[in-house]
Amino acid sequence: MGQQASSPWVKRRRQATLQEIRTTARRLLRQHGPGGVTVNAVAREMGMSGPAVYRYYASHDALVEAVITDFYEELTTTMLAARDAGPPEHPGRRLLSTCRAMRTWAIDHPSEFGWMFASPALSAAKQDEESPRLRAGQQFEKVFLDQFVDLWERAPYPVPDFEDLPPSIQRQMTDYSARTNSPLPPEALHLFLSSWIKLYGLLCMEILHQLDFAYSDLEPVFEENLQELCAMHDLTYEPPSAE
Repeated sequence: MGQQASSPWVKRRRQATLQEIRTTARRLLRQHGPGGVTVNAVAREMGMSGPAVYRYYASHDALVEAVITDFYEELTTTMLAARDAGPPEHPGRRLLSTCRAMRTWAIDHPSEFGWMFASPALSAAKQDEESPRLRAGQQFEKVFLDQFVDLWERAPYPVPDFEDLPPSIQRQMTDYSARTNSPLPPEALHLFLSSWIKLYGLLCMEILHQLDFAYSDLEPVFEENLQELCAMHDLTYEPPSAE
């Protein structure tokens, strides 16, 4: 029985069911929002019982974590494809393509984006290094960070003097640099994170419709942010049509 239970066919069937559960949860998310994604709702959609679904995902939280992991991996793959479509000798173009691909995916998948980023990230003290969601999130972050490292190693861009940073930022960036073993110095990491905060913050506000009172089209505002990003890192800004 043990050999039969671990046969390749059984494993493939289990993987197919796991995928179907996550796909069903995603469809419910898009149709009914986060509140509509319950284990019982997924089970009903699949013609299963709730206890049967729990044999695949031990809890609702485990199901949510698995679905969000899928979203991170999908977004990361999309961004990497956009980055790699550009020639390595034009790192600025690759970075712009990456940023635009992220925005396009978020606009096309607002429910998924909201589920990924609306919930707070785990603090460093509580992070489970074995969590697939954490690892997927780290891979997503690396898509950006690795490009800034590449830019730095090609030609260090202007950064503020470390001693000119507020003491609290000095401590936090030193700790973050050591924790992540980053090749960027703390002051360059601070500039990277400042750039990310502006880009990510604007995108969140767009997807969550927080700026609808003033803007019906935020693409030009996003492009202004990209121009500032290029200026901060000594890159040539190219409009979308020039990619």
